[in-house]
Amino acid sequence: MGKGFLNWFIFILLSFIWGSSFIMMKEGLLHLSAFQVASLRIIFSGIVLLPAALKHFKSIPANKILIIVLSGALGSLIPAYLFCVAELGIDGALAGTLNSLTPIFVIITGAVFFSLKASFNKILGICIAFTGSILLLFSKGNMHESQNIIYISYVILATICYGINVNMVHKYLHHTGSIQIAAVALTLNAIPALVVLYFTGYFDLPLGDSGILYSTGHAALLGIMGTAVASILFYVLIKRAGAVFSSMVTYGIPIIANIWGIIYGEEVGWKQFACLALILLGVYLANRKVNPES
Repeated sequence: MGKGFLNWFIFILLSFIWGSSFIMMKEGLLHLSAFQVASLRIIFSGIVLLPAALKHFKSIPANKILIIVLSGALGSLIPAYLFCVAELGIDGALAGTLNSLTPIFVIITGAVFFSLKASFNKILGICIAFTGSILLLFSKGNMHESQNIIYISYVILATICYGINVNMVHKYLHHTGSIQIAAVALTLNAIPALVVLYFTGYFDLPLGDSGILYSTGHAALLGIMGTAVASILFYVLIKRAGAVFSSMVTYGIPIIANIWGIIYGEEVGWKQFACLALILLGVYLANRKVNPES
């Protein structure tokens, strides 16, 4: 009973942290550029996980380091920039909802790049989720503006990166500890993020200004909670409750993101929630195990 309660507590906490990250990005973008917010997010996550990275770095085989760096780039670094740039043109609720397409791209990239078979229920789920995402885009209005489509494509590209990363980790880093992967990947990827931050002119800004401090604080919180702490909690949940239960966090994230959207006055109504339900139905069907071979 106690074990099950703790698993659900971590599940809800993760949904809240990751679902809140989209609105934190918006707050960070009030006084900083998208590249600055994303860079600070990765840098702060790397700083928090630096002690763990130093502890585990020597225990990782040399031939795995490059794969871990690539995993960090696909799983955190590149998506961090894509989401921040995307939120210059779309609201956090929409970004959070489209993020629920990640499990679909895990299946698609697994079939395309890693020769994994897709069962009928997976294909059906992909089609339903894709339909829901298309309806969601049109439900937001102003879809005649090509700029909006571009911003939305950044989110979709980020979920493709997530999909490739999940399959890559499963295939090449299966026997490497999850905390080791997260700590080393984020710490090493903090280096290019620091370079990007420098060239954006962040250190030339009036860093004592209240607006700059406000946005920097949200970017730091995003990195510490939304990336570092959330990654650790997610790996703990995987070990305690298994991959299937842990992957269902995807269902909770867009719900929290849409609740924040309502609070902040974004365009969220019954049409958006209906599309969200359709996307989640597709994700559920795609991940449901009908038999041992599905």
